[in-house]
Amino acid sequence: MKLQKRHEPEEIILLLRECDAIHLSQEQFCQQKQISVATLHRWRKKFGMMDLEYAERLKALEKENGELKKMYADAMLEIKLLKEALEKSSKRGKFLVINQ
Repeated sequence: MKLQKRHEPEEIILLLRECDAIHLSQEQFCQQKQISVATLHRWRKKFGMMDLEYAERLKALEKENGELKKMYADAMLEIKLLKEALEKSSKRGKFLVINQ
């Protein structure tokens, strides 16, 4: 089984520019670069006429977004655990003191 290569956004943009500049059909270009035509169209849809600068910014924003989603999930889990602990303690007639 052949492992698929993941292309970086900067590399994708350079490939798109090369495809636009070269005088080959899309099928020939894709065959030469060992990518599918569908992949090329998906990249065009996502990156379009984006500059390398914007691609780097997009990559940074996607990374930051992932970190924020993780932080949000951790906070929601903590809230859920605190609510469960509060319910258990209130059923026993005792109140839980939470230090912050």
